[in-house]
Amino acid sequence: MARVSRRVLARAALSALAVPAPAPGAPPPATAAVAAAGPRRPPRAAGELRGVWIATVANRDWPSRPGLTAARQRAELTAHLDRAVRARLNTVILQVRPAADALWPSPYEPWSEWLTGTQGRNPGWDPLGTAVEEAHARGLALHAWFNPYRVANHTDPTRLAPSHPARRHPGWVVPYGGRLYYNPGLPEVRAFVRRAMLDAVARYPVDAVHFDDYFYPYPVAGQTFDDDEAYDRHGGAFPHRAAWRRHNIDTLVRETAAGIRRVRPGTRFGISPFGVWRNAATDPRGSGTRAGVQTYDDLYADTRTWVREHWIDYVVPQLYWHIGDPAADYAALVAWWSEVARSTATHLYLGEALYKAGAAGQPAAWQDPAELSRHLTLAARYPQVRGHVFFAAGDLAADPAGAMARVVADHYRRPARPPR
Repeated sequence: MARVSRRVLARAALSALAVPAPAPGAPPPATAAVAAAGPRRPPRAAGELRGVWIATVANRDWPSRPGLTAARQRAELTAHLDRAVRARLNTVILQVRPAADALWPSPYEPWSEWLTGTQGRNPGWDPLGTAVEEAHARGLALHAWFNPYRVANHTDPTRLAPSHPARRHPGWVVPYGGRLYYNPGLPEVRAFVRRAMLDAVARYPVDAVHFDDYFYPYPVAGQTFDDDEAYDRHGGAFPHRAAWRRHNIDTLVRETAAGIRRVRPGTRFGISPFGVWRNAATDPRGSGTRAGVQTYDDLYADTRTWVREHWIDYVVPQLYWHIGDPAADYAALVAWWSEVARSTATHLYLGEALYKAGAAGQPAAWQDPAELSRHLTLAARYPQVRGHVFFAAGDLAADPAGAMARVVADHYRRPARPPR
């Protein structure tokens, strides 16, 4: 009875935020080394987050390809969850809104094309609902991962489902860098994407809402993100366009946090930004890096403020560099982010580039199976670091260099509860 009442309350809270919107018309085995890492349920260690991202965009991790049967999709998904348990992880971060679409029966946006191959086609089951149930049955937390503004990995609106909101509201969309994006400068866009995302929070007991690093798009040389009209209408109170753009992203973050608290109290909100806020050469408060992208200046995401002001419950900077990298040293960034998180209520977890371990073309450090294990050893010196998240599930399955098996053997000998 209590569970039913909680859902009714959540749906009622969401309806107060929403306005009517028309409805849109055999897994690989685990690596032997990880599977044999030890007994399944030995005594638990102290709480720390041990997570893995499961990316669905372009079928990066799951499903392995579009058009599989519902039974095969389920089997592949549960295999990823079982693999996480065997690696003694405790959290999966599942991408459920990869590109203004949905992996649940949303009244706002179409079914994702990555399920069936055709955007808007019902896959015959509820992936997000199943993922929450199956993860919780295994003792795993399930974080629902949303991309707020990406619409498509192409620039042709006619390729979208006929009922897609981007086709009904073409003024919401900006083509840039070969892709389509919702315009973050339009309040009506921000309200819509918030409603679309909170629908999933109301329907399912997800443990957290998770954003990745895409806010304003990454810069593309020689191209301009055309938001002139929105800036003319809404940017008059700001000294320049960059300040207005940062305000737009700040507002999305604050409004999303408030919406989560209203719809399902206790659900956490986390963001995984690109790992460099600003270089110290740009801002003395920045990190001792020489990164080519700075989130504050290029993505208009003031990630440092979000942590310092506790607008989010956790942050997972993507520290996808090796120890000693000349442009962005992993060690320097761990120290910098630890200082940012010090004395705040925002939990700090570190995003780890499992996908680079043993990959062709990567620097020599990534050819050493011990590189990732050294990351965890180094991070353990900083009490602000409360866990790690690995990108991504497909690489956990393959583990070509044995880097994840090494992490498990060196650091994950016992299961651990995620921190609260």
